[in-house]
Amino acid sequence: MIFNYQEISQDLLNNLSKREREIIARRFGFKKESKETLQEIGKDFGITRERVRQIEIAGLAKLKVKVDQKSPAFQFFLNQFKSSGKLRKEAVLLGVLSPDLSFKNYVSFLLFLGEPFERFNENNDFHSLWTIDRKALEVAAKVVKTAAKKIEKKGKLVEDRELEFLLEIDPVVLFSSLEVSKKIKKGPQGLWGLNDWPEVNPRGIRDKAYIIFNREKKPLHFREVANLIDASGLFVSRGKKTHPQTVHNELIKDNHFVLVGRGIYALKEWGYEPGLIKDIVVKVLKEAKHSLSREEIIEKVLKQRVVERNTILLNLRNKKLFVKDSKGNYKLRRG
Repeated sequence: MIFNYQEISQDLLNNLSKREREIIARRFGFKKESKETLQEIGKDFGITRERVRQIEIAGLAKLKVKVDQKSPAFQFFLNQFKSSGKLRKEAVLLGVLSPDLSFKNYVSFLLFLGEPFERFNENNDFHSLWTIDRKALEVAAKVVKTAAKKIEKKGKLVEDRELEFLLEIDPVVLFSSLEVSKKIKKGPQGLWGLNDWPEVNPRGIRDKAYIIFNREKKPLHFREVANLIDASGLFVSRGKKTHPQTVHNELIKDNHFVLVGRGIYALKEWGYEPGLIKDIVVKVLKEAKHSLSREEIIEKVLKQRVVERNTILLNLRNKKLFVKDSKGNYKLRRG
């Protein structure tokens, strides 16, 4: 249900003097897209900023008694809160109440006048928000604190259902609390995690690449990674293309990624070991604790590297590292 918030606001303002109307309209951003300061308005009227504030307060007090709290618009506002845990993040709330954001300042004005709507400014823990019950904010603080501990202990991103299971509280209260929180956030993959985790709040190419690898779950060429970053729709690129060479430069110096082929990378956490082909062959033979056939070595190395068989065979010719036994199998040279 959408209302003509501009018309409702103007009808209310008609109860004020011309100067009161002008000041309140400018303070709430009706004249311009942005709200004007007391200082700016006072300069135009030739009065002090304190006098502007007094006129604003007096005008708003007159309007509060004129507001019909039972009107359909205010009941619509109230229902949104009742169905959303009694509090909403301001940016989300304004989008819900008025999809046409050009009228968002009128919605803010009406919320300010209505009862029992109350606004809280952004702080270190929460985004700017509106609530109809201060206790809901106290509940949200406890929910977020508990959720953060559970997620941190888990050590990985969680889905909606898993988070519900971990906390065992009303989902409406849970997700309205997370909506206003700065501590916990839903990342580009649609999963919940701590806001300072790179997979939740990616800050650079390496973070974005990590999300892409986790989504694709397979080794990727750095050019493919660059293309997937741009095509994924997970990140705000502002029209900028991700340069493949930049991806390559970032991945090669980060130990979370392992170069497993020519320009092909994988995540170390998948079990891939860093090093050259000869290093992988050495590790394979050490773990085997006995000699291995050429095919056995190739099979094991190909689990770690995306290379041609001949590349592995060339490395096996390194007589300083590898020798053949009487059966033609390979083992590490002693000493």
